[in-house]
Amino acid sequence: MREAAQSIVKLLRENGFEAYFVGGCVRDQLLGRENRRKDYDVATSAAPAEITALFPRAKTVGARFGVVCVPAGGGFVEVATYRTDHAYRDGRRPSSVVFSKSAKEDVQRRDFTINGILLDPFDDKVLDFVEGRADLEKQSIRAIGSPEQRFREDHLRMLRAVRLAAALDFRIESETMRAIQAHADRIVRTAPERVRGELNRILTEGGARRGFELLDESGLLRHILPEVAALQGVRQPPQFHPEGDVWTHTLMMLAGLDKPSATLAWGTLLHDVGKPDTFRETDRIRFHGHAARGVEIAQGICKRLRFSNADAKRILELVANHMQFMEVSRMRPARLKRFLWQQHFDEHLELHRQDCLASSGGLANYDFAREKLAELEREQPAPPRPPLDGNDLKQAGYAPGPLFREILSAVEEEFLNGVLTDKESALRFVRGRFDPSG
Repeated sequence: MREAAQSIVKLLRENGFEAYFVGGCVRDQLLGRENRRKDYDVATSAAPAEITALFPRAKTVGARFGVVCVPAGGGFVEVATYRTDHAYRDGRRPSSVVFSKSAKEDVQRRDFTINGILLDPFDDKVLDFVEGRADLEKQSIRAIGSPEQRFREDHLRMLRAVRLAAALDFRIESETMRAIQAHADRIVRTAPERVRGELNRILTEGGARRGFELLDESGLLRHILPEVAALQGVRQPPQFHPEGDVWTHTLMMLAGLDKPSATLAWGTLLHDVGKPDTFRETDRIRFHGHAARGVEIAQGICKRLRFSNADAKRILELVANHMQFMEVSRMRPARLKRFLWQQHFDEHLELHRQDCLASSGGLANYDFAREKLAELEREQPAPPRPPLDGNDLKQAGYAPGPLFREILSAVEEEFLNGVLTDKESALRFVRGRFDPSG
């Protein structure tokens, strides 16, 4: 991808234009970090029409703002014309832009100094008009120019500051942090999909615990995820949770995750989100029904942040089932097999492991589930099909209807328990228990 981006810079220069790498790819190279996302951005003096003339297959979705996506290396390189921005009216995009021939002028409208460094990709010469290299050395996230103006222009930059600080283990410079705190309430004006995208990256790209501590410190958390902020101060029974309140427990779990999927990370974040509403203290602290309440709350969050149906389903299943591990050693064979054969069970297993490590530390149920799963996989690589289906029931004289589901569920239960082994025994079982006349 780097070679493809270099070829774009080369062609632009051969046609008389300035062109440099800019943004995260430069920052990561100067830090000696891997560019894991394989993103390469190019800043150039060429106007959008001049870019598309050189790259006819380019996508011009952002050409009005000077941004053209050039296909390269199996992906796209974002090529942006030097520009200055006029007023931002929607907290995301400028109302108009003026194209420029000055790289120094262009970087003034970018977000943070560490993202405003330009790099010649052929001799690694750096152009730094915003003291970005100094901030890299100080490990500081600092807005370019006025932080308040940068955040008024695009409210999402407040979340991006947190994400960068968490992923790089940097601090947010004091004036920049004060501006975030002063404008944190504006984050709710940002499109939910964009907020979700930044939160996904905070949760999955490293430093998730620090990311959520910074979200709390900055004031952003109570505006975007008040349900998670509510975990603070919710006490837990010390004999089971010596680590402290639900917030501390959740942060410890986030810290334990290693490059998780987004669904596992969200399931971890929200697994105990029902505890504040179900807190009761009698003989000891209890949270009866917190998993079910958690599903209700998590469903609202997934809807608000516009998760896909598939991702929402996986997250809600993680929240719903995280307490089931307490019962694994006592489950009947059928129930245990259904539990272990859940889709994406690896995520359920890892969430439970982190749940244990961030509390009592006991892994007995985790080990039991792993051993039983290994046994099942040796005996039967995929869940077996029950010996009867709907067609068999119709041939046996049963009319399609609500009774079908009840019958098939009962057959599956006894089949997984090892009682029914073939179609004949299953039919005898059905005829003995269910009347075809209904």
